Amino acid sequence: MSQTLTIIAAVFAYAALGLLLLLSWREKRRYRNELAGWKSRLASDTQQSRNERDRLLDALGDAFLLVDSGETIRFANKAARALFEGREILDRQVREAFLDGRLAEALLHCLQTGEPVQSRVVLPQQTSPRGDLETRGVNAWIIDAARLPDSPDSNPLTRVVIRDVTSEHQLEQVRKDFVANASHELRTPLAIINGYLENLLDEGMLDDRDITRRFLTVMRKHSDRISRIVEDMLVISRLESGEAAALKLEPFKFRSCIHDILERLESVISQQHADVHVTMPEETLRVNGDRFYWTQVLFNLVENALKQNPHRGLRIEIGCIRQPHGVRIWVSDNGVGIPSADLPHIFRRFYRVEKHHSQQEIKGTGLGLSIVKRAIEAHGGTIGVTSVPGQDTRFFIDLPLSVIVE
Repeated sequence: MSQTLTIIAAVFAYAALGLLLLLSWREKRRYRNELAGWKSRLASDTQQSRNERDRLLDALGDAFLLVDSGETIRFANKAARALFEGREILDRQVREAFLDGRLAEALLHCLQTGEPVQSRVVLPQQTSPRGDLETRGVNAWIIDAARLPDSPDSNPLTRVVIRDVTSEHQLEQVRKDFVANASHELRTPLAIINGYLENLLDEGMLDDRDITRRFLTVMRKHSDRISRIVEDMLVISRLESGEAAALKLEPFKFRSCIHDILERLESVISQQHADVHVTMPEETLRVNGDRFYWTQVLFNLVENALKQNPHRGLRIEIGCIRQPHGVRIWVSDNGVGIPSADLPHIFRRFYRVEKHHSQQEIKGTGLGLSIVKRAIEAHGGTIGVTSVPGQDTRFFIDLPLSVIVE
């Protein structure tokens, strides 16, 4: 009997052990399934966070990089990939990715010291990070680098922001050049006027009426030049300060605008025996624009042709014709022309094409063509120039259909 009870007890013990093992196996399987689910959710959440991070960083307008302690680029946002278009930068050394060492210098200093760095770098066109895509000449960049505070000490990450400030740099250079050139242009006539004034104040000089008259005539010419420079600078300032958006747009007959400037220049045209011809098939063509600025445009172009070609026999043509895409206006002459080397620069402030004219002539302000370009752009148009010296020098203006008044 005791042996039977022992066997029964053993069976129950094995059954209990089997049940425990089954429950344990089921618990382990449940745990493994839950663990796999947690890992899957964690991986999904991590991937989702990375995707969200990438979307946010890709939305930045500036190039953004993550660089590890080994100076290797581990992440680049959309703007960075566009900046280095055509070159693979991921998993490459910083020195290899940047064409110019000056661009990497600030970043390398941050990587070596751990200190945040912000540096402005000005580069020639040949070594721009944009490579062959760079067409703006001298370009400027701000490098902003700092170590991420939550990155591991064993392999810290450094974030890098590369901001393109070329437009601001070029604008600042234009302002500096404008001030320097304006000061130079005003200094010369002022020095001449002061010199003649000192001579007039010498004892007995005012008693000589002929010399006095000659001195005062020269002084008057140079004071007129100062007034013209100041007036031209004010016009450019108005065009570039936002006032161009507040142009007094009114319909006017373009033919009457041409007539006005020819009246103003009649004495010069007659003196030089120049032949001015107007080509305008549509005499009643009306344009919606600021007549003051259009008078400035035509006056400067025609006066410039007369000044640059003081010899007799000059032929000037002023034309205006409607085209499918809008209106084309041109002013051409058969004078000495513009050398090809000067053509890309003639719309710059104070730029002058050197002519072998008499040194006694009063030079122009060098602002006329700058005013012309700004005024045309303010009306939504463009201007270009072609020149075959001695045959045809032509300034052509294209305006959109929206300026035509039916």
